[in-house]
Amino acid sequence: MKTITDIVKIGKGARYKLFVDDELFGIFETEILARYCLKSGESYDEAFFEKLTIENGDYACFNRGLTALEKSMKSEKMLKDYLKEKKYPSTCIKKAIDKLKDYGYINDEVFCENFIASYSSSKSRRKLKYDLMGKGIDSSIIEKKLSEQLNDEDEEEKCLKFAKKYMKNREFDLITKQKLYNHLAGKGFDFGQISSVWEKLENDRD
Repeated sequence: MKTITDIVKIGKGARYKLFVDDELFGIFETEILARYCLKSGESYDEAFFEKLTIENGDYACFNRGLTALEKSMKSEKMLKDYLKEKKYPSTCIKKAIDKLKDYGYINDEVFCENFIASYSSSKSRRKLKYDLMGKGIDSSIIEKKLSEQLNDEDEEEKCLKFAKKYMKNREFDLITKQKLYNHLAGKGFDFGQISSVWEKLENDRD
């Protein structure tokens, strides 16, 4: 049997240091300690403390994930990577992710829709796809949402807008043309789109 010798609150937060047999056993959430009404002087077997540690890890990981999502929407991969950085065990992360998905806090389709809506005016279709893949969104979801929310006319208009902005107060020479091509290619537009836009700019200029 092991005995709880002290429970010390950490600052103004909701966590406590739990001392067992006069040694620091770990940092525990208030919810977990309250669940078992733990007090100094009480003794439990090793199985109980092991269970306590697992429950604390699951609870802390879930809470950390929920707090992160309240600050900004994240894809499943983004949240998983965030919790890994915070050093939570993979088993705790899986439970937290599953629970948050069940509650509707994580939804990659909704995340994809919102991302496209937020950045469609400043990113090309290809750049949106690349960025979303980097955030762990499944390619089938990306293609579906891009098709629903964007069309070819929007893409051409967007490319033209970027080109006009870039060419403002610049000379229409070969060097500038190459730089414009590189600039627009870096934003994800393809050669055909860029060529079409350059032709329009030259026609407007004439």
